[in-house]
Amino acid sequence: MSTIPFTYSTHALPLFYSRYSTYTFARIKPSIRRRFCVYCQIDSKTKEVQIRRCSPLLESSLLSVNGVVASDEWKAIPDIWRSSAEKYGDKVALIDPYHDPPSTMTYKQLEEAILDFAEGLRVLGVKPEEKIALFADNSCRWLVADQGVLGMMASGAINVVRGTRSSIEELFQIYQHSESVALAVDTPEMFNRIANSFYAKASMRYIILLWGDKSSLVCEGNKEVPVFTFTEVIDLGRESRMALIDSRDGDNQFKYEAIKSDDIATLVYTSGTTGNPKGVMLTHRNLLHQVKNLWDIVPAEVGDRFLSMLPPWHAYERACEYFIFSYGVEQVYTTVKNLKDDLKRYQPHYLISVPLVYETLYSGIQKQISTSSLIRKLVALTFIRISLAYMECKRIYEGKCLTKNEKQPSYLYSTLEWLWARVVAAIIFPIHMLAKKVVYSKIHSAIGISKAGVSGGGSLPIHVDKFFEAIGVKVQNGYGLTETSPVIAARRPECNVIGSAGHPIRHTKFKVVDYETGEVLPPGSKGILKVTGPALMKGYYKNPSATNQALDGDGWLNTGDIGWIVPHHSTGRSRHSGGVIVLEGRAKDTIVLSTGENVEPGELEEAAMKSTLIQQIVVIGQDKRRLGALIVPNKEEVLKVARELSVIDSNSSDISQEKVTSLLYKELNTWTSDFSFQIGPILVVDDPFTIDNGLMTPTMKIRRDRVVAQYRDQIENLYK
Repeated sequence: MSTIPFTYSTHALPLFYSRYSTYTFARIKPSIRRRFCVYCQIDSKTKEVQIRRCSPLLESSLLSVNGVVASDEWKAIPDIWRSSAEKYGDKVALIDPYHDPPSTMTYKQLEEAILDFAEGLRVLGVKPEEKIALFADNSCRWLVADQGVLGMMASGAINVVRGTRSSIEELFQIYQHSESVALAVDTPEMFNRIANSFYAKASMRYIILLWGDKSSLVCEGNKEVPVFTFTEVIDLGRESRMALIDSRDGDNQFKYEAIKSDDIATLVYTSGTTGNPKGVMLTHRNLLHQVKNLWDIVPAEVGDRFLSMLPPWHAYERACEYFIFSYGVEQVYTTVKNLKDDLKRYQPHYLISVPLVYETLYSGIQKQISTSSLIRKLVALTFIRISLAYMECKRIYEGKCLTKNEKQPSYLYSTLEWLWARVVAAIIFPIHMLAKKVVYSKIHSAIGISKAGVSGGGSLPIHVDKFFEAIGVKVQNGYGLTETSPVIAARRPECNVIGSAGHPIRHTKFKVVDYETGEVLPPGSKGILKVTGPALMKGYYKNPSATNQALDGDGWLNTGDIGWIVPHHSTGRSRHSGGVIVLEGRAKDTIVLSTGENVEPGELEEAAMKSTLIQQIVVIGQDKRRLGALIVPNKEEVLKVARELSVIDSNSSDISQEKVTSLLYKELNTWTSDFSFQIGPILVVDDPFTIDNGLMTPTMKIRRDRVVAQYRDQIENLYK
């Protein structure tokens, strides 16, 4: 094994004798000592007092060494593990059945693993406020590494997170921009994919493999960069913790400081990481606000089972995981491939996911109904129609409908409407109950979700929303951004207003402003949503101009989303809906697919415009499964190419819409094939977007929102 030059080792791995006394070092397992003597070429016994940052509650025993009074209040995210271990110690915290080896961990075991991993990182030389890149997918080891880097956070470091599906260029840019000093990756296969680029261009002190073995690494790379497995880091931490306990009374080489709530916990990179990356700085206070206030939305109880399948670097999944583990639940990790089987196998109380998952479940149920016998199909569809009507009446008499009208309905009208809805609901209620027993009970047994499904990361289609309400599966829609940690509004179990994003969560305020003037608009008026509250980010890392554009001087964040707030009424069908947030799209160009993935359409449009066949293009796909496009073709060029390719006769001046669409598809594939996201269905538009028809600004920029609004019906048909 090659050794690290001494000048580099002081950065890569600390000298053990400057960390521990001779006695302490002697207590470390011989194999551990040998490993570090080789890696670090230990030849010094100098002692110096080192600063160590600790999670105030999780590692309160360390703080007490320096006379720091421990607090029972959570100050940092890792503090939740001490509370959970004390309350729910031997209860199962997580089940991870699809990794090798499969894992089941109790709350006490999870706390110990986090403490060991955090200490292992300190042994490897992680210092307060340094950044560690964590590029991995959802698993129990991701959680341990995250908390060990929130255990990296517990050591006062900052983690930088991303998933394995990102491109090499995107991962490298995030690593460099964040100034990360080391890298933790999912598997050897994942690292093999990025190894050449990272070894050649990035400065890495060490690499950690969460899963798999070092023998699977095929790239020789730079042998001076040590590679550790997850188990090795755990072993290092465990041995070091034992040695610290043995030597604490006689060895005061460390000065312990508590992590502060306003310290940065993590950097989460939003879309636009090519060219101008935006790393959202979230503090411990931001994330703890989520943990302390999401119970209003998801009233989790000890022993509730949650199914987890979203990427954990997504702020939505991450905040929800921190929250649920503070209430003694059991989390089961699943995959897209295994979701259907695991829903039936584990019968989860809750599913926290993106709209696409609920759309997929909806499509699966509809497919099963459509392939049934004619009589069963007719019965099921009739029951569903009656249940939809029943729930419509129920929303009216419960006062949970949406309205933009600021004027309150008269008491007489409200009473008559309430009476009418009550009577109709009472008439069809027996049929609805029969449907639950005959049809819906079978659906429930197949998908579980006995308490609620929570949807976020995109807009839930209204037909899917109403369908699950009709069959008795509660789905609660929420809203948030990475910049808001992320949840800022969500539908409550007791006030699940269909078609909305629900009320703001505690300590959070919304206002709606005019697109151009910034004037605050009254309830019911559509405009740009702005939000303020304790969940707002600290800013964009190394990007003060972007921070100033997003956050104004009064602490309001421009969400970039178009929406409105339901007016407050004391009577009528909307009397319990006042104050809920309704979203109607995005003012800025970023497209959020129903998978929760963000896409910047500008680059795709710029590439497509290189084609001589395309005169104008608008990429679409907000809240859809995949991207689409509206294209104004260059008719002369289309005819020319069609003749050259013998698509039409050389003398012909007519070409069918179908042939135009086919040619445009080929052009798009030619010019956008290198992008991660491909354009699916396209709509050919005959009339160009111009200033005169209001679809372009005076500065010749296409008004994306107006184009989408004008062609809304055609777009909906395009995706059917």
